Amino acid sequence: MAETVTMPKLGFDMAEGTLVRWVKSVGESVQKGDVLAEIETDKATVEVESSFGGVMAQHLVEEGAIVPVGAAIAVITAEGEAYTPVAPTPSESAPPATPDEAAIPSQTTLPSPEPAATVPASPLAKRMARENQLDIRTIKGSGPGGRVVRRDIEQYLVARSTAPATVRKELAGISAPPPPMATSISQPPADQIITPDKLRRAISRRMQQAKQQIPHFYITHEYDVEALMNLRKEINRTLPDEQKVSVNDFIVKATALSLRQFPALNASLSNDQIIRHGHIHIGIAVSLENGLITVVCRDADQKPLRLISQEVKEMAARAREGKVRPEEIEGSTFSISNLGMYDVEHFIAIVNPPEAAILAVGSARQQPVVVNGELKVGTRLKATLSADHRLTDGAEAAKFLQTLAYYIENPLQILI
Repeated sequence: MAETVTMPKLGFDMAEGTLVRWVKSVGESVQKGDVLAEIETDKATVEVESSFGGVMAQHLVEEGAIVPVGAAIAVITAEGEAYTPVAPTPSESAPPATPDEAAIPSQTTLPSPEPAATVPASPLAKRMARENQLDIRTIKGSGPGGRVVRRDIEQYLVARSTAPATVRKELAGISAPPPPMATSISQPPADQIITPDKLRRAISRRMQQAKQQIPHFYITHEYDVEALMNLRKEINRTLPDEQKVSVNDFIVKATALSLRQFPALNASLSNDQIIRHGHIHIGIAVSLENGLITVVCRDADQKPLRLISQEVKEMAARAREGKVRPEEIEGSTFSISNLGMYDVEHFIAIVNPPEAAILAVGSARQQPVVVNGELKVGTRLKATLSADHRLTDGAEAAKFLQTLAYYIENPLQILI
């Protein structure tokens, strides 16, 4: 029986997606769980897996098409099943680049292997450009709105490898430009005009809506993390580098355990109804080259610390490579943003709608503290909870931070 594959909804506010690339060709065998296509959303380029097994019978949309959520994109049939192709449903193609969408070149003219922030390109294309030390600004994009996609990088590499030696040197950037001359203070660099890319525009839109529509309030708590830091050191002493646990792993687990007692903070608002979620899915903010994305550790309250650490590392790596899966970036019920690695004392974060709260975590620092009337050196960490006043109140949020302190300051409880 023929099965229809539809454009998945990869976010509560997603209305459409761009089909960047077909992974499975027509006539190719498909197993359940195989990646069928790469879909670009406002957040990232994700791989869409098949829910069916059989044979790819027909692509209903072309690469580069903008497709509404729920629209049919492909047909998969059983092995040997007769199938008559149907007329593809017309879908919107990417419009020509407009001043809002087009990349406005920087006034800086020196080439660089790093992808220019002003060049529209998929995360995968940017990664391939970095790995091959290409100036992505010199590559013509064939994707929507002139976007550079994987096939453009591959074609460029093929052309470079078959070009005459003199051209290959030029394409490879072997003749490096001279270093820029030092400028005096009276010669400041020229202004740069940069059009935000799709991810940055999505972040801007969501954060503006959050600050305008969510009545935020903030509570900061200082934690004694001396025992946590010592326990982490002991654990990591026995582990290889790639398996070492981070302070953030402890905080993810401690937060998830605390949320069990505070369902109002593990909640979301849907129209006029409050949804208190049974599962505890912690979203962890990950920094990308052109913004940030939240990866989701599902049922974090039920997972051991090392599994949380492993999953977060793997998801963060895929996010930076533009290879995240839909379930890895959607469905969080509470978020954590940690800037401790940047030597930040404390900060406040914006609630990620439709969630009730987000925890902003600073650095663990040695500082003078008073213990039983004596001045000593202690290790302290500050965390600030930003919460939606429509879903919770100050007293409840403060009690949550106190419960979180129990786990952070007694880290063996996290391992039990």
